[in-house]
This record gives sequence, structure tokens and C-alpha cells, in this order.
Amino acid sequence: MFLGYQEGKIKFYTPLPLDKNIYKLDEIVETDDEYVLDGEEYVLKDSAYFEKQAQKEREIIANLFLTRADVERGIYKAKGMDFDDVLEFICANPPAELDIKALKIELKANHFYRGNPYVSAIGALLGFSEEQLNLFFEDANYEHLLV
Repeated sequence: MFLGYQEGKIKFYTPLPLDKNIYKLDEIVETDDEYVLDGEEYVLKDSAYFEKQAQKEREIIANLFLTRADVERGIYKAKGMDFDDVLEFICANPPAELDIKALKIELKANHFYRGNPYVSAIGALLGFSEEQLNLFFEDANYEHLLV
């Protein structure tokens, strides 16, 4: 593969070398490395690239949100519990690390963000995996919460 540079940036990544004059390239370099177009620039497809992609995915998932009704309806359809039942269930055997008063406040929210640690904590207590919660927050389909 060949990299075509223009003003210090990779402008082309091609299997054949390009004509420097036609494409106004400063330099053409042959490489065995694999590059990928990331936004508007080519970057080396290495562990740093994959970590950057994973971080973007984590940020996207953390910012997914559902309305209060979506979440309560999903839990009800998956577990037969509304928020009152969830509170009763958790208060009957509260984990030491969970602040019940803060939980009560969280359950009054109009929107639930996937990145909120209470979402993961409540989900785990109800038996939902992180993957199930991610899928549920992507499309509000309660079927993702079924075992």
C-alpha cells in the first residue's frame, strides 16, 4: 500500500502509487502498515486507534437516554415491577454501597442516562447485564431485558 502526503498529512492510502504531480502530493511512501480513514484523516490502525474507537463507543452509550416512562414500562414488562416495587425490593435488602435517598431522587428523574451509575446499579440488582441495559437504552425495547 502507498501513502500520499500533502502538507504533512496523509491524503491518500492506495494499493498503487499515485502520480505526485496530478494529485499535488509532496511525498509518496510505501507501507506495510494498515491505515483507516478516521473522520477526515488517515490514521494508523493500531491499538491506539482501537482504544479511541472503544472510547467513542463508551461515550455514545453513556449519553443514550430514555424517558422515565420508557424505563419504568421496560422494567414492568420485563420484571412485573414499577418504580414503587423496585424501591420496595431494594429497600428490603439494601446493598451497603447504595444510597437509598439518592436512589429515590434518581427515580424521580424525567430522563435516565445510560451513563448514570444508578442505572447500572439498579439494573444489576434486578438481574440485568450491562449488555442488556446497553441494548435497551439503544431502542427502548424491553425484550432486551428478558432473561
